[in-house]
Amino acid sequence: MSQKTYLPTDETPPPSHIGATLESLASTIATRREAGEESYTHRLLTGSVDDVLKKVMEEAGEVALAAKDVESWACSSLAAALAVEGDAGVASDEGSLGVELPAEYFDAVNHLRYETADVVYHLLVVLERFGIDLDEFAAELNNRMTDDERPQGGVRLHDDCVKRGN
Repeated sequence: MSQKTYLPTDETPPPSHIGATLESLASTIATRREAGEESYTHRLLTGSVDDVLKKVMEEAGEVALAAKDVESWACSSLAAALAVEGDAGVASDEGSLGVELPAEYFDAVNHLRYETADVVYHLLVVLERFGIDLDEFAAELNNRMTDDERPQGGVRLHDDCVKRGN
């Protein structure tokens, strides 16, 4: 588990954190179909399909920009470390540059995680809108894996449901 995460001491962890989280979010999204117009999710589920598709595109673009920010901070830190070592005339230890990443790098990583969560949420709304449940989505992912990669007992698509491209 990441050093950024924790488990509440009074709660029993699920067998799969990501599985439980995605199932809970998908369930919440499904119930919002019956919510009123005040619900953002309801409006995405029942309004123009273009609205939710625009959000997917917008959020995917924000993920790309956030990832570039992470890379930029990492590269600028590496470049700075190389410049400092070069200016000092000191050879670095083999395999170690002693790069210390600035706080902005970690902020950028946190922002990337945030934007990625936005994409996943909007993708789950699209799946719900078109009646694709998480098991069917998991089956699509499992069908793309080799037998060695696929989780034991993982759900799969029937051959007649496998469609690639248009």
